[in-house]
Amino acid sequence: MVRNLDHDTFLVIRYVKRRLTVLIDIDGKHEWRDCIDVPGVRLPRGYYFGTSSITGDLSDNHDIISLKLYQLTVERTPEEEKQDREVYLPVVDNLKLPKMEAPLEPMSGLALFLIVFFSLVAIVFAIVIGVIVYNKWQEQSRKHFY
Repeated sequence: MVRNLDHDTFLVIRYVKRRLTVLIDIDGKHEWRDCIDVPGVRLPRGYYFGTSSITGDLSDNHDIISLKLYQLTVERTPEEEKQDREVYLPVVDNLKLPKMEAPLEPMSGLALFLIVFFSLVAIVFAIVIGVIVYNKWQEQSRKHFY
């Protein structure tokens, strides 16, 4: 919807009172349309905003014209202040986000046996090669003529 247009497109992201709102202007009419509105978003404090205008090898040319960040003074109750301080990971109320890491499944007995077996074979092979190289080196060092 935003590719190869003759006019600029704009995006506004707002986070106010635990509500994340994204507005877009892709028609070039300077009128904002709702893109997404998510209530109950709790973001941790002390992080930074960053932008990137490249999305991969097949990327479009994006110019970030401006980035304006404001910290609004909002009246909060002591309970809301306590809840905001306890946020360590981004959370959305009543919405399960995908986990960062999937739990690893335990290895089967056969897989564990094969890993240990081939590791031991590799160690024995490395020791044998080391002994052969050491013997060759010792043999070479004895053959010096003075």
